[in-house]
Amino acid sequence: MNLLAFILTGLCAAVTISILLFILGYITYHGFSSLNWNFFTQLPKPVGETGGGMANAIVGTFKLLGLASVIGVPVGFLGGVYLSEFGHNKIGFLVRYAADILNGVPSIVMGIFAYTVVVLPMGHFSAVAGGFALGVMMIPIAVRSTEEFLRVVPHSVRESGLALGLPEWKVILFIVIPTAAKGLITGILLDLSRVAGETAPLIFTAFSNRYWAKGWLEPIASLPVMIFTYAISPYDDWHRQAWAAALVLMMLVLCTGLTARILLREKH
Repeated sequence: MNLLAFILTGLCAAVTISILLFILGYITYHGFSSLNWNFFTQLPKPVGETGGGMANAIVGTFKLLGLASVIGVPVGFLGGVYLSEFGHNKIGFLVRYAADILNGVPSIVMGIFAYTVVVLPMGHFSAVAGGFALGVMMIPIAVRSTEEFLRVVPHSVRESGLALGLPEWKVILFIVIPTAAKGLITGILLDLSRVAGETAPLIFTAFSNRYWAKGWLEPIASLPVMIFTYAISPYDDWHRQAWAAALVLMMLVLCTGLTARILLREKH
């Protein structure tokens, strides 16, 4: 029975890895042939013309993720600190429950929410609305990951700081948080990789733009939306570029995830 269980679990692990490798290989096979310098440096060509690139979408994706981090990371981080250090009460229970519920809300619902509270009052799509939607999605993940990594810090570390006569806020700020710094950075990176590929919220908020976005208050292109737009088009050249964009986005998420895993491994 022990040998049988080992074989079954090994087969399941092999199937899981095989599916991942198949997806990575399939996207790489179709996308790598369409990657070139123009893809990273040029704007999309008009309908009917071949060539061009998605430079605006690549830059737009980084701008949206940066804005989402500014909105979501501070709120999620401070919420996680509260839960870890002071959340052993009913308020903490409610915050955890709200974070878990928010984490399970479909992304398209987040898009509709951001459309209602940001796009409609402004009267137009914008990068701010897209960053807000992604930022709200980052909050519950940041809350829970911050709480978990801070809880890993031994209580003896906190007690040592308190024994030296330090106020509790200084113990948290200068001892507990720096001790868990690598884990906290890991959680933020995993949070970014979680929202990097979201499409539905951006369709409702940032929409898209085939040119360079001049600011934060106008529609902005992003790789997920461009992939969706090009994939459902009837043009073969757009299909090839959609595969290339999917490869670039996948590599972005993969590199972010690998960086987070490396940091987490060094932590232990």
